[in-house]
Amino acid sequence: MKIHSTKLQKAMDGKGVSAQQLAEVVAAPANGTTPASREARVGQATRAVNNWLDGKDHPRCDAKTIKQIAQYLGVRTVDICTFTSKVCHHRGSPRKAKLLTDLIKGKRVDQALNLLTFNTKRAACNIKRCLNAAITDAEAAEADTTQLFVVESRVDNGPVMKRFQPKDRGRAHAIHKPFSHITISVEEKSAR
Repeated sequence: MKIHSTKLQKAMDGKGVSAQQLAEVVAAPANGTTPASREARVGQATRAVNNWLDGKDHPRCDAKTIKQIAQYLGVRTVDICTFTSKVCHHRGSPRKAKLLTDLIKGKRVDQALNLLTFNTKRAACNIKRCLNAAITDAEAAEADTTQLFVVESRVDNGPVMKRFQPKDRGRAHAIHKPFSHITISVEEKSAR
């Protein structure tokens, strides 16, 4: 679960809340805190809220904080966040996996799952696993699964395993076995 910056800004504008007010909600007072520690917590929360509004995911916002922000803004959790899942070190080249991630980009999740289920490419099982994890996160936040769309599907380069094949006259030919990192994000949208 990750805060979507434009959706958060839109919800804040609709409610008329500033970043400072939202930071004070995020830095909820703990029992027995001194004013100096409270001020430090508000400072950290202000920097965090400004980062979230800029589209950065640092510091990582946990589900409890996102729920608290959504409750303060008077919106549902799914209205301000994106559900992202990542499969690291997929054993296959990024170029081959990118063919499938481009296939499901922008589709409804049921269509994307159908395309991946009946696809014969090896990367389909890991991409489907990643998509199912993102859907499960969305279901945990009480999102309407019939309105979920794949908004981001990308493949990044991973490490390369290097091996050598012995050849004649003492030579060795290099064998490169690439890995890739698959990222899938889903959001609840109205039907197009």
